[in-house]
Amino acid sequence: MPTVVNDVKSFAAERAWGARDIAEIEGATVRLHWTNEPYRWHINDGPEVFVVLDGAVRMHYREGGQENDVLLRAGEIFVADVGDEHIAHPVGEARILVIEKKGSV
Repeated sequence: MPTVVNDVKSFAAERAWGARDIAEIEGATVRLHWTNEPYRWHINDGPEVFVVLDGAVRMHYREGGQENDVLLRAGEIFVADVGDEHIAHPVGEARILVIEKKGSV
């Protein structure tokens, strides 16, 4: 049966980065996250697709030993490949769709 997620803008979790599982596709998870706090610096063991659905997120990433950042607004996407060190800092509350290898950090 198809699934409709129509409460994205009102979705909230009990803690920062709490999530609702939306789907699993061939070893990858699709999760809706809510947060109002930064995550932590990390490197995924597979690609990660990060879609801002509501709010804004300043994504910091390291490239060639230098820290960079980009402000992502609703409808914008950040893709981290294997080995890309990054951290997400929401600007207030944000709701993010994350697609990544199941069990990734």
